Amino acid sequence: MSDLLLSFDLSSVTPQHDAPPPDRVISGEPRFTTWNLEETAGDRLFAGVWEATPGKWRIAYDEWEYCTILSGVSVLTNEAGESVTVTAGDAFILGPGYKGTWEVVETTRKQYVIHLPEE
Repeated sequence: MSDLLLSFDLSSVTPQHDAPPPDRVISGEPRFTTWNLEETAGDRLFAGVWEATPGKWRIAYDEWEYCTILSGVSVLTNEAGESVTVTAGDAFILGPGYKGTWEVVETTRKQYVIHLPEE
């Protein structure tokens, strides 16, 4: 595979396991599995696959993230209380400054591309 073409093949990546910080958890015991497939540009660009188990936690984005939901059901709610339910096939961008909650209703898996802002 060329350095210019990234395949989302998870078999060659060791997954990382994590959870949201306890002070951000609102309900449940969400757990994350992340397959980070790409890390470039001085650690400012990341791409991979993320999966989360049911639960709800507060989110605050400093980065730009493009997501495509592969499976599951999640509800994103912004600070104004506006909610959107995302399911398989949905694609969206969360921009720097987005704050609210992420609730995983059914275990959710997404592909992501994250770009961190200049410091």
